Amino acid sequence: MYNPKSTKAEEFISHQEVLSTIEFAEKNKGNKVLLQEILEKAKLKKGLTHKEASTLLVCEDKGINKEIFTLAKKIKEDFYGNRIVLFAPLYLSNYCINGCTYCPYHAKNKHIPRKKMTQEEIRNEVIALQDMGHKRLAIESGEDPINNPIEYILESIDTIYSIKHKNGAIRRVNVNIAATTVENYKKLHEAKIGTYILFQETYNKESYERLHPTGPKHNYAYHTEAMDRAMQGGIDDVGIGVLFGLEDYRYEFAAILMHAEHLEAVFGVGPHTISVPRIRKADDIDPNTFSNAIDDETFKKIVAVIRIAVPYTGMIISTRENKDCRKDLLELGISQISGGSKTSVGGYYKPEKEDEDSSQFEINDDRTLDEVVNWLMELNYLPSFCTACYGSGRTGERFMSICKDQQIHNFCHPNAIMTLNEYLLDYASEKTKETGHKLLLKEIDSIKDEKIRFSVIQNLDKILKGERNIKF
Repeated sequence: MYNPKSTKAEEFISHQEVLSTIEFAEKNKGNKVLLQEILEKAKLKKGLTHKEASTLLVCEDKGINKEIFTLAKKIKEDFYGNRIVLFAPLYLSNYCINGCTYCPYHAKNKHIPRKKMTQEEIRNEVIALQDMGHKRLAIESGEDPINNPIEYILESIDTIYSIKHKNGAIRRVNVNIAATTVENYKKLHEAKIGTYILFQETYNKESYERLHPTGPKHNYAYHTEAMDRAMQGGIDDVGIGVLFGLEDYRYEFAAILMHAEHLEAVFGVGPHTISVPRIRKADDIDPNTFSNAIDDETFKKIVAVIRIAVPYTGMIISTRENKDCRKDLLELGISQISGGSKTSVGGYYKPEKEDEDSSQFEINDDRTLDEVVNWLMELNYLPSFCTACYGSGRTGERFMSICKDQQIHNFCHPNAIMTLNEYLLDYASEKTKETGHKLLLKEIDSIKDEKIRFSVIQNLDKILKGERNIKF
C-alpha cells in the first residue's frame, strides 16, 4: 500500500502506485481539460503531486508542452532568478566492494587503477581547487569499510575545511557516500557537512537488485531509507537523484517525486537538491548495453516538469552533459552546475597518465572553471560561489520556508554578487574580469531595495580592500 508517511521503502515508494501513476498518465495524456487544470494548479507555484506531474510529462500536445516549458522558465526565475551555483566533485577513493553493473568502480573490475588519497594528497587537491576559485565541493567515495571507513571520510572533511591558501577556502563540503547508519550521519552532521547526497540509481526494486547483484548496496530498503536516517542524524539538507537510463524514465520520474513527497510528509522538509544524471561511458561500462536511454528532448522535459512539480528544490546537472545540453537545461530549471570537474581520484593537482585513469565516467564538458564562469555571464546568468545560507544556519526547514515564499532572493542575489566579485578579483582571466564587471554593474542596479543595494556596494568596497566571505 502507498503511504508517504511510512518509514518503509516499499510503502513510500510503492511499486503499484508507480505503475498506477504511469497508467493514469498514459490514459490522460490527451485529456486537455485535465492537463489545463494541472497547469493552472502549477501556476500557483506550490508544486504538483507525482500523479499530476507524470501526466504532464507524457503529454504530446504541442501547445500544452509549450506552456509547460514557459512555466518552468518562469518558476525557475521566480525562485532562483538568474543565479547559478558552481561546485566541483572531489573523489577521495575508488575502492569499492559493491557489484554495481553500471559503475566502473564495481569490485570485479580488475582493470581500473584503485586509488585512495592520503590527507597530504587531499590537501594538494584542495589547494588546486581553491586556486581555480572553488568554494563548494562534493566529496565522493566508493563503499569499502576497510579502505574508506567513516573515520577516513571525517578526517578528510576536517582536512578540507582546515586549508586556507591565499584567499582560498572551501566553505561548504557536500558529501556523496554510501548509505550508512544514524550514528554515522550524526558524525557527518557534527563534521559540519553541507548537503548529504545519495542517488537512488533506480527506484524499481527488481531492477535495483539486478543492477546491484553483490555488496551492501544490494539491500534496496536500506539504501532507499537512507535519507530518513540522515534526517534522524541531524542532517536537514539532503539531495536525491536517479541515474536515467537504467529503468523506464516514467517510473523513475514518478518515484523520485514520491520520495520528495515522503520527506515532506515525514520531516516537513523536501530534498534540498534533485540531481538528474544520465548514464555515460566509463572504463568497462558501455551505456549502449542499457535499453532505457533517453534522448535530449525527453531529458529537457523531465527537467522542466520537475521544476514545476518541486519549485523549491535546487536542481543539479554535472559535466556528464555537454555544453549545449547544459545551456538548454539552465533555462528550464537547473540551478547548480559543476565546472572544471575531474571524476578521477586525484585529478586536479596532477593530471593522470592514460594508463592510470581512475575516472568514474567520461566528461562531456571539459572546459575550465573560468571558461564556464565567462560562458554563464555571457548568457546573462549570475555565477554564484555563495555558501551563506549554510554558513548562517539557513538550512533545512528554515531555508525551505524562505525559499517557498520566494524570499530567498533577498539573501542569495546579494551574496552571489559579492562572491562573484571575489572570484573576479582573485582568480578570473582578464576576459572574464571584463565580462564580470559589466555584469556586476547590471546586477547591482537590479536590486530594488535601496538599503540592500547600499549594503552590497559597501561590501564590494570591503572585498576590494581584501575582506572575504562577507554574507547577508
